[in-house]
Amino acid sequence: MRIYFSNQGNLRYFGHFVQRLDFDDPEKLEIITDERWVNVHPAHLVLTAALANEVGKENSEIISNVPESARYLDRMGLYNFVKTPSPFGSYEHKDPSGRFIPITIIKNSSNQSHFITEMVPLLHLGENDTSTIKYIIGELVRNVIEHAYTDSGAIVAAQYFKNTNRISLAICDTGIGLWKGLKIWHPRTDEDAIQLALTPGISGTTKKEGGTSDNAGAGLFFIKSIAKTTRNNFAIYSGNAAYVLKKTRPDQKKPKLKADPFEDSCVRKTGLARFDGTLVAVDISLDTTVEFKQMLDMIGNVYEAAIHERKERKYREPNFI
Repeated sequence: MRIYFSNQGNLRYFGHFVQRLDFDDPEKLEIITDERWVNVHPAHLVLTAALANEVGKENSEIISNVPESARYLDRMGLYNFVKTPSPFGSYEHKDPSGRFIPITIIKNSSNQSHFITEMVPLLHLGENDTSTIKYIIGELVRNVIEHAYTDSGAIVAAQYFKNTNRISLAICDTGIGLWKGLKIWHPRTDEDAIQLALTPGISGTTKKEGGTSDNAGAGLFFIKSIAKTTRNNFAIYSGNAAYVLKKTRPDQKKPKLKADPFEDSCVRKTGLARFDGTLVAVDISLDTTVEFKQMLDMIGNVYEAAIHERKERKYREPNFI
């Protein structure tokens, strides 16, 4: 397998990143970096760490000359997953609290609780707003632990950008992927599975609209909607397909939430290197012009309306006995 880190690490370029992935040799992982300047998103880091974790540290290496700008790779802990020694030597490590969370493996509820505790300083929000985001992120992690069917757990990383008051977050697993996880809904392709996963009220545990009290099919929809309402990017990659929500420009009218993710302005990629797991990444602005509670209420209203509409449509269908 081969991964390339370029100088276009923004999440809006995620489609370019996954198109360059090469998984032909599943026994080893080679990482190549741009030799002048490297810019990566937590999404790139967690996917790389997840693959390195699968093939083993002794079979994973960085094979290019790493530029000084790639010190971030060391600080985020990528060198802990590869046999290549860090070229940056010893230097003073600043306290990451409130700034970033390095690549972290979550395998159980204790790990999950610790990660969410570490997330709080990064959010820089009021207590009520923080609790909502904590809950949604917690649900995403819990879904991996309970439904991805992987012993490797979830691999996460996050970064806070003070200048733009934005947080970038990514979570990745090497489990069964969305297509198998949603087989109860009979997706035809990996792209269909992504569409189902992002649709409000669709859960892999039941055909019941709105899911269950434990799995309401809301986590991914809420995360994507928060990205859209704060005019940011969201990405998901599973199987041979990827989806990237385009960022709404500040001069455009108020973003309108839609139940069908493919009706959003987005980039859809198919025919990619097959990743038998799931990667979710998001950027969230924390100083939005919309009152945070108002935004969450709006997302909740779209969620409820989408479920109600599908139930009504289902009841109107002819029932041939």
